[in-house]
Amino acid sequence: MNFNNWKKLQNGSDIRGVALEGIKGEDVNLTPGVAEKLGQAFALWLVKNGNDGRKVAVGTDSRISGPKLKKAFIKGLTASGFDVVDCGIASTPAMFMTTIDPDMGIEGGVMLTASHLPFNRNGMKFFTEKGGFDKNNIHDLLQMAAGRDFLSVESEGSSAKFDFISRYSQHLVDTIRKGVNDQEHYDTPLEGMKIIVDAGNGAGGFFADKVLVPLGADVKGSQFLIPDGRFPNHVPNPEDSVAMASICDAVSHEKADLGIIFDTDVDRAAMVDAQGNAINRNDLIALISSVILEEHPGSIIVTDSITSAGLKGFIEGKLGGVHHRFQRGYKNVINESIRLNNEGRESWLAIETSGHAALRENHFLDDGAFLVAKLLIQAARMNKQGLTLGSLIKDLPRPSEEHEFRLKILAEEFGEYGKNVLLQLGEKISSEADWTPEQPNYEGIRVQCKGEGEDGWFLLRMSLHDPVMPLNVESNMKGGISIIRKRLIMLLNSFDKLNIDALIS
Repeated sequence: MNFNNWKKLQNGSDIRGVALEGIKGEDVNLTPGVAEKLGQAFALWLVKNGNDGRKVAVGTDSRISGPKLKKAFIKGLTASGFDVVDCGIASTPAMFMTTIDPDMGIEGGVMLTASHLPFNRNGMKFFTEKGGFDKNNIHDLLQMAAGRDFLSVESEGSSAKFDFISRYSQHLVDTIRKGVNDQEHYDTPLEGMKIIVDAGNGAGGFFADKVLVPLGADVKGSQFLIPDGRFPNHVPNPEDSVAMASICDAVSHEKADLGIIFDTDVDRAAMVDAQGNAINRNDLIALISSVILEEHPGSIIVTDSITSAGLKGFIEGKLGGVHHRFQRGYKNVINESIRLNNEGRESWLAIETSGHAALRENHFLDDGAFLVAKLLIQAARMNKQGLTLGSLIKDLPRPSEEHEFRLKILAEEFGEYGKNVLLQLGEKISSEADWTPEQPNYEGIRVQCKGEGEDGWFLLRMSLHDPVMPLNVESNMKGGISIIRKRLIMLLNSFDKLNIDALIS
């Protein structure tokens, strides 16, 4: 396989590919043979970057391709003289935690996952004690895999199983107990609370029995906790409308105090309040921001580019924080927060609307379970006062309408074409009355729309990886999106290789 084919496995700072047949037009490119060479390449990368302990931890989510790929990946590591800790079904955040656990002696952690993608996909995320790989690390790793100049050793390493998810769960239990600090019920601070967990048959089912039950919570009615890589009930994705409707219905049916939903590998999460209302996207950002800004007044909250105008007003006007709207991509958001801290500007939270949330106190690791743990601490405290988490965001302004349109780019060089669209659209907007480009802006074009009947904004940007230009539009007036949309059609219809059918239909 030449390097161009290896490069097709790169998905930003992760590796993702087709691991199983079953979807027309998607040829398998992540085979056990490829996984074995990636194991050898990771061993080589670790040695070249000064990691001499030669011990790696490997975990998987519930995907049915996971066991074979894991076996092959481990074979590549042991053939390179590395010892492997096989963590079985785990979570992405847990695999990072293996690298900083002083009792584990782990040099690198690897999670086999493709997040919320369909059953036929799989992938890998890589960690050292310094954090997750970035896109340059993945590029280097793939070059090593293509080069096949792997480590030559006299004796192979060994592999042993270890239940790290139980160890990680205890860390979460201890964090919640310490955070609530209930003198009367220290060990069971969630006693009297009914909490529904929906793992979507991914890797997050452990949270119910290994975290909530020891804390005293009633988890009856929790659903889809058993790992099943066919995902027979719904996509394990907090952004998916079917998945969110399922957990909302379960909370209402069980008359629960809270609902929790994870994605496949538990690096993202969302919640549901006692009334069965979803707390995700802007609501989730507002909720965790209210907790963080109580602890760290004035902190900068870094988010991705598509957050609402109402959220900015809530963070800055209501909570007294600073909202720094940055680029899409959870690594972009996290790295920006780290950069601000390095400059001496306090930022304790980096979060995407997708549910990726990284807290400074937790190594800036995007960890859905830790995010939930942080919110459960607040929920337990408020429960003692007869209050609910949802009350913290009751004043969050919400738009009357919001929608995302996905405009396909038909040009072969879609990146350059998209840049040209943004450049020319910016020039056209300069002559549009009542439309003002927002500054500062770090991605695409974001415009405040103050024309008659509009009272909203839109953001047009390039997709991170695909020949698509997502267009997010919000309005505080019924019918506002329709007015903004019609004006945009007039401005965009001259781009012959930009398919705007999604706007017209």
